[in-house]
Amino acid sequence: MAFSKEIMGRTLMERTMLPGPAWKVWRQSGPFLVQPREGIPAELWRRRKAGEAAVRAAASEAVVRAVSFVSAKKGPAEPAVSPAKIEVRAVVTVRKKSKEDMKEAIVKHFDALTDRIGRNVVLQLVSTELDPKTKAPKKSREAALQDWSEKLNVKGERVQYTAMFTVDTSFGIPGAITISNKHQKEFFIESITVEGFSGGPVHFPCNSWVQSKNDHHGKRIFFSNKSYLPSETPAGLRPLREEELRNLRGDGKGVRKLSDRVYDYDVYNDLGNPDRGIDFVRPTLGGFKIPYPRRCRTGRVSTDTDVNAESRVEKPTPLYVPRDEQFEETKMNTFSTGRLKAVLHNLLPSMKASLSANNKDFNCFSDINSLYKEGLLLKVGLQDELLKKLPLPRVIQESSHDLLKFAIPKIVSKDKCAWLRDDEFARQAVAGINPVNIERLTVFPPQSKLDPEIYGPLDSALKEEHILGNLNGMSVQQAINESKLFMVDFHDAYIPFLDKINALDGRKTYATRTIYFLTPLGTLKPIAIELTLPPGGPSFRSRRVVTSPVDATTNWIWQLAKAHVSSNDAGVHQLVNHWLRTHAAMEPFILAAHRQMSAMHPIFKLLDPHMRYTLEINALARQNLINADGVIESCFTPGRYCMEISAAAYKNFWRFDQESLPADLIRRGMAVPDPTQPYGLRLVLEDYPYAADGLMIWSAIENWVRTYVNYYYPDAGIVCNDMELQAWYAESVNVGHADLRHADWWPTLASPEDLISILSRIIWLSSAQHAALNFGQYPYGGFVPNRPPLMRRLIPEEGDPDYTNFLADPQNFILTTQYQEVPWMLASWTCHVCARCSSQILTHLSEPFSLLQRLVIPFQPMEIPSNWASLAAAWLATVTIVLLARLRRRRRLNLPPGPKPWPIIGNLDLIGPLPHRSIHELSRKYGPLMNLRFGSFRVVVGSSVEMARTMLKTHDVTFAGRPVTNAGKYTTYNYSNITWSQYGPYWRQARKMCIVELFSAKRLESFEYIRV
Repeated sequence: MAFSKEIMGRTLMERTMLPGPAWKVWRQSGPFLVQPREGIPAELWRRRKAGEAAVRAAASEAVVRAVSFVSAKKGPAEPAVSPAKIEVRAVVTVRKKSKEDMKEAIVKHFDALTDRIGRNVVLQLVSTELDPKTKAPKKSREAALQDWSEKLNVKGERVQYTAMFTVDTSFGIPGAITISNKHQKEFFIESITVEGFSGGPVHFPCNSWVQSKNDHHGKRIFFSNKSYLPSETPAGLRPLREEELRNLRGDGKGVRKLSDRVYDYDVYNDLGNPDRGIDFVRPTLGGFKIPYPRRCRTGRVSTDTDVNAESRVEKPTPLYVPRDEQFEETKMNTFSTGRLKAVLHNLLPSMKASLSANNKDFNCFSDINSLYKEGLLLKVGLQDELLKKLPLPRVIQESSHDLLKFAIPKIVSKDKCAWLRDDEFARQAVAGINPVNIERLTVFPPQSKLDPEIYGPLDSALKEEHILGNLNGMSVQQAINESKLFMVDFHDAYIPFLDKINALDGRKTYATRTIYFLTPLGTLKPIAIELTLPPGGPSFRSRRVVTSPVDATTNWIWQLAKAHVSSNDAGVHQLVNHWLRTHAAMEPFILAAHRQMSAMHPIFKLLDPHMRYTLEINALARQNLINADGVIESCFTPGRYCMEISAAAYKNFWRFDQESLPADLIRRGMAVPDPTQPYGLRLVLEDYPYAADGLMIWSAIENWVRTYVNYYYPDAGIVCNDMELQAWYAESVNVGHADLRHADWWPTLASPEDLISILSRIIWLSSAQHAALNFGQYPYGGFVPNRPPLMRRLIPEEGDPDYTNFLADPQNFILTTQYQEVPWMLASWTCHVCARCSSQILTHLSEPFSLLQRLVIPFQPMEIPSNWASLAAAWLATVTIVLLARLRRRRRLNLPPGPKPWPIIGNLDLIGPLPHRSIHELSRKYGPLMNLRFGSFRVVVGSSVEMARTMLKTHDVTFAGRPVTNAGKYTTYNYSNITWSQYGPYWRQARKMCIVELFSAKRLESFEYIRV
């Protein structure tokens, strides 16, 4: 017994470090060999393991067995003893921030100091088993992270810390870890690995921020990487599983802090800002009046003007999303070059708009092409070396040429006129950025699905005679029967809003339908375009059909009609297919997944990679893109009615059951079921790259999901009894899509096949479908004439005032129908940055100066306080504006020779007490016509009889003007006085009035009595 007590009195580690009379411990080249006293079988104590931690666990079990063996040999059994202890190690991987401001640096050093006195990071292991005595989960003693202060200045993206735990051999397998952060600053944990248990290392994927106890008093909970269905959850983890879900749901009250991890629902009542005026009022999206999906709740207070509208948060203040949904710093750094380009491409055109007296139109298409050849600075009218003269970061100066050039969009990279051709126009309907609207024509003429009692007669103006000549001898019905006719129909999406859109200043559009014919070559050809206006609109013809051109005039009208179709297409693509279907409609599923499914749930693990960052992108879109007077409203024809078009599409057209690729193709008539085909579908149009490639990706997604789901759900009973899964889907439908929850088309969730179908749709929409609709925006939309998002004029008809101008210069008319120069540049860059869907890119679409302020900070040679950075950025922006203004006023002149001027004084140092003598001496060196600088003024001096004749006689009118000075501008009402006004009709009229009214003989005689 003395031997047993000696063994149990200390841990195995202590015994191996402090060998007593009962043990002889030594290390050979292999594992530990422990030799007991005489009388104990040596074979019970030899255990060969690969690692030190496994040796400890095995040795502990051997100790217990040895004690039992000795007791049985020497006499009757003794009372039970407490289990042996083992030591395990937790390796915690923490990701450091690469950039810190002064405040963060001070807090970091303060945490390192307080860590030494006990205010540290504390971990606790939680077993998968219950304590048989307390019926509570088994927990280890708390252990602090070691060496936090010693590793304060470690250079590296990741730092690993350790924590040592002492647990019983009966502890079981750890299934969770709780962390308490007693520091002042949050930190990001990537993973935790626990080593020392007999079953091998246990991994805990974290990838989450751990907040200070000052912000969140509770402990953070992280589960191991093993998946459990709710019914299979080990008893020791069930309380923590429920607690973590309660924390994520929150209580639905109060204003959310940026450090919170609460997922909740709200309506879109933060797009407008009624406190700024009636022009910024926007309706609430979501509810009985205007159905819409729900967004993530922020809890901000209401506006002063409207209690139902949530107050706005403008840049640079971030908008709330749960802390773990925000972009990571490494992802932010990935787009640093994109951030520079966004700042410069937005800043310079904005400056030009503010410096220019007017915002001129493009004169010809070569002006547009120069943006890609010459770069932005030359187009704005500035010197090519401007950035090298400014105190900007080196990374900007070294790549200024590329940063200030628009990348050549793919559509014009090989053929500058490709966008004008009909075959390219048709190709983009099936292989462009919006290939999801084309459908097979089944009825002619096309029919509207809108209510005629609300929108009036909706008969199509298309007639058989409009298209019959382009059907290669086929009748219309024959072409329909043989699947030769296709259509892109935006009529129903736009017609309810046309009156309001066309009433906006500088915005005009139609509701369009385009008919395509499938040629014998297997390619599409546009043959007719229907342009519809509301009855009683600005045109006396509410419906108009434009057909293939037959001469030059009809060719230009055809190009204008295609431009209006492309504008409709750009709006529906951005507002419906991209934003609504792949962003807004997915947000409720993401919120419900976090609220109802544990991180241990296998379906959550499947969806998590596809849900990441969507909430952050959507929040930034509400802040900068789809808000009142945001980028979308500014750059797209519908203007302030953009989001109402999106909401109408959600109410009338969106159906979750048809969001799978096969269902969508069948609905549009682009495919028919065919079991003999590889994917069970036969494409009606063989040359349909989106569908052909998409079916391959869809099949891969569906097969992967099926394999995954069948592993965890072999039968329907498990699906029905999975309370978390059922709660997730029910909340997604009944709360997230509450306005459409009573629709009869919602799929049920009662079998593994139902689950496979639902998950495949969500993964398809958030990955492949989003990629197809998003990442090609700049290759096609970067050249704005190819996809003009904003149209400013309707197509003129004979008798209209604009028709004469159109006939006189059709090219110029088309350009003025679309963008002016500066908005064009902003729209082109908007296509580029929208296509990247990242935090940096979306924020770049807001305030250029706030972007510049954010840009400067990452390139500071040393970290400085954020307020100093703001002042420095503001100073830099001011200097930039002043220099741009000066360079803008500076003209490129072919100046005569002259001496090199000094700063400030110019050439005044060369002028002696007799100026005419000094100028004569200079003229002998530089010639009869020379350029001098008197201070900041340039002076051209002629010093010969020939030069005098040229200036005072030949070019007398040119030199008859007065210097333009501030004195003349502000003292004589903008140079309206005869002394300061420029030579011209006004000056001659003023001179005539002075001669007649002031200096005539009669008027001078009347002043005689007051003369001296």
